[in-house]
Amino acid sequence: MSKFCEICGKGPKAGRSIKRRGMAKKKGGVGKKTTGISKRTFQPNLQNIKIRLNNSVKTARVCTACIRSGKIVKA
Repeated sequence: MSKFCEICGKGPKAGRSIKRRGMAKKKGGVGKKTTGISKRTFQPNLQNIKIRLNNSVKTARVCTACIRSGKIVKA
């Protein structure tokens, strides 16, 4: 299954995960230290729903942003 919204085309985005240790300065520590940075992906929140498209019912993978905004009509 592809990880793209069939309505708006939203897909996976690249990012970083930062590992830190230590106590924050505002809590009385010497500050947070970065101990590692690794790559990760942010996946869109896709749902399998039945939508009405051109007077026919079709099952599609649609992101929740499109469902909430009313870009699609549920069957």
